[in-house]
Amino acid sequence: MKFNKRRFAATVLACLIFCGYAHASDSPDYKTIRSAAQKGDAQSQYNLGVMYDQGYGPVRKNQVEAVKWYRKAANQNYPEAQYNLGVMYERGYGIKQSDSEAVKWYMRAADNGVSEAQYNLGVMYYAGRGVKQSYSEALKWYTKAAEQGDAEAQYNLGVMYANGRGVKKNEDEALKWFRLSAQNGNNDAQAELRNAGQSW
Repeated sequence: MKFNKRRFAATVLACLIFCGYAHASDSPDYKTIRSAAQKGDAQSQYNLGVMYDQGYGPVRKNQVEAVKWYRKAANQNYPEAQYNLGVMYERGYGIKQSDSEAVKWYMRAADNGVSEAQYNLGVMYYAGRGVKQSYSEALKWYTKAAEQGDAEAQYNLGVMYANGRGVKKNEDEALKWFRLSAQNGNNDAQAELRNAGQSW
């Protein structure tokens, strides 16, 4: 039984939709975004961070600049910026790698309801990276993400229930989470169910 590992930056997807704009032609230009960001608009600061993170539009990829703008938005409690800043710390992109700083920013984003941050916190607690290892905390954060429909978190919950990690072993509960994950397209969960002779 394979345990799915941590998921990294979601900024590519954010960039494809360009932060809520359906088409690139609908998006405001770089100067407009930068001007609003410099005036303290958190969404613009986040958008500018994404642009630098991905090398989107007229800017070259510059992860140091991305971290700078993510931090400005994150400090204004912008959840997606908090999550992306956590990713930057965890991967050491544009800043010195730090699991403890990654956990700090994931925690803020997770408390603001970002399922990817909740999932990543689950992985960090499961592995004891940046925090004291705790299966019960991993279970808590996976559950929060799974309840929002996160297929990877649903799968990992199934693994925890199947193995009795952080919770009493419960095959029915494991199958429930594998089934939900499989229905959400997770190949590993589908394989677990096939191996158990179960459908989804």
